[in-house]
Amino acid sequence: MPERRTVALVTLGCARNEVDSEELAGRLAADGWELVEEAADADVAVVNTCGFVEAAKKDSVDALLEANDLKDHGRTQAVVAVGCMAERYGKELAEALPEADGVLGFDDYGNISDRLRTILSGGVHAAHTPRDRRKLLPISPAERQDAAGVALPGHAQSGAEEPAVPPQDLPAGVAPASGPRAPLRRRLGSEPVASVKLASGCDRRCSFCAIPSFRGSFISRRPSDVLGETRWLAEQGVKEIMLVSENNTSYGKDLGDIRLLETLLPELAAVDGIERIRVSYLQPAEMRPGLIDVLTGTDKVAPYFDLSFQHSAPGVLRAMRRFGDTDRFLELLETIRTKAPQAGARSNFIVGFPGESESDLAELERFLGEARLDAIGVFGYSDEDGTEAASYEDKVDPDVVAERLSRVSRLAEELTAQRAAERVGETVRVLVDRTDDEDDGVVGRAAHQAPETDGVTLLTGGPDLRPGRMVEAKVVASEGVDLVAEVLSVDGTGCTEEAGR
Repeated sequence: MPERRTVALVTLGCARNEVDSEELAGRLAADGWELVEEAADADVAVVNTCGFVEAAKKDSVDALLEANDLKDHGRTQAVVAVGCMAERYGKELAEALPEADGVLGFDDYGNISDRLRTILSGGVHAAHTPRDRRKLLPISPAERQDAAGVALPGHAQSGAEEPAVPPQDLPAGVAPASGPRAPLRRRLGSEPVASVKLASGCDRRCSFCAIPSFRGSFISRRPSDVLGETRWLAEQGVKEIMLVSENNTSYGKDLGDIRLLETLLPELAAVDGIERIRVSYLQPAEMRPGLIDVLTGTDKVAPYFDLSFQHSAPGVLRAMRRFGDTDRFLELLETIRTKAPQAGARSNFIVGFPGESESDLAELERFLGEARLDAIGVFGYSDEDGTEAASYEDKVDPDVVAERLSRVSRLAEELTAQRAAERVGETVRVLVDRTDDEDDGVVGRAAHQAPETDGVTLLTGGPDLRPGRMVEAKVVASEGVDLVAEVLSVDGTGCTEEAGR
């Protein structure tokens, strides 16, 4: 009997990439591969790259080179690049990085097992020549669901053949297909939170963003697939799911109902075992009253608003091909907080965009000063291949961009610390993420804190605070963006006396 091949998946980038990695893991496990955590213990290391900005691309290359070093003194025989950077650059990446034994695009995901076997046996799978993936689907969103032969990582593969594995023969921990061509999924961690894809791609044309060109046009997953995957995750012990895509506010437009998210959220919240639903990636220009009502008024749906503002000066926003301004954004936040005073809000911003003046920057600072955001990400502008903004002439000097980035980052740090301090005295529901007696003790997240991107809540007192427990606690202090809270009850059971022992 041949030795079972081992594979490790190394994931960089966003939560969408994490879902894609778990899809690849499910496919490989169903086809007989043994999944291992460390690349040094694997026959082949698969690096799921990020191609968003220069820093992320550098991290991806570094990860590929680090995995390649294992070939000299470990079990690893091959290193393969997948993910956004591999899809975006294809043949160009393969030629520039000969250390990678294979560069696989999204079209290769359905046959990932065969591709890895070919590479391990010394064969070559030619890297693809990148093309604009927006052109692979119909212009009309209503016609996209029936489009065949387009690889959509994290989705049912329209027209693609899946491994024909009966549910009873699947390895432990692999999600069964929810339909005849639905992807398999294998969890790569044991955290009580997991991401679920609502959609892939984006129809917006922001002048600084290359994502639509390599992720393609916007296409929603069917609600039945999202529900089925959520139920399976609950069976695996997941307590919180985070809905991800390039633009969640567009969910359902290609299914004939732009308000489909408002219908889906209560159904997801009703899944047995799920304690919290979190929605990420919301476009301010697409926020509607009904969606705000559901996000602020549905039990188990976190009143959490990950709003993609990017800037607030009207001139900069128009150059970005975006909408809104400081006052409109503040009005949106006020509408949200009127309905849910403790609602969380976060956003990312770009400084130094071509044509940005000092008065534009001052307008952004005015917005940040009044917005009371819980988390703020600040990025300095840099040209991205294939974007409209790369061709703009009125570029800001790189030294000025760096100075503005430092200035706004300091302001963001101060403002988010102030916002955390405002929450002292609030009662919050916290999901326990981890326990570490030698470090932070018990670490969890309140409703306004998403994993990885936002702060955490450090819990004191309370019995048996193991990961996955939902805790009610009173905020007693803040440390930067983090909160310190005293446990009042665990899973609805009062524990004040035990906590005080």
